[in-house]
Amino acid sequence: MRSTIEHIPVQINDETRYHLLKLLEANPSISQREISDELELSLGKVNYCLQALMERGWVKARNFKNSKNKLAYMYVLTPSGLEEKARVTYRFLRLKLEEITELQREIEVLRDEAKRAVTSNKKAPAPAT
Repeated sequence: MRSTIEHIPVQINDETRYHLLKLLEANPSISQREISDELELSLGKVNYCLQALMERGWVKARNFKNSKNKLAYMYVLTPSGLEEKARVTYRFLRLKLEEITELQREIEVLRDEAKRAVTSNKKAPAPAT
């Protein structure tokens, strides 16, 4: 028999996973609506992501009563969730560093183009009036 984890597609990219795990670690009693607002994701996407993290065993949901006398959840990172957060943080950092390197290359190309444009405009004869 296949486990639940194997047949549920987990389509959460590293950036979303990083931000969600970071948010849950900092504020376990955050509501799905607050997560939705904070991460600019639909409420359905937040629910899907939380379910996927729980299926993976990275997050556990615990019931508690909030100040409005409604039943709410507290999302707690498990030990394996903390390990995943460390791994995804490293991958996300590496991605951002690669993006910075690529942007620096693009900036150098643009600087060179701008210098050539300025130099060629100075050498070009003034247009006849």
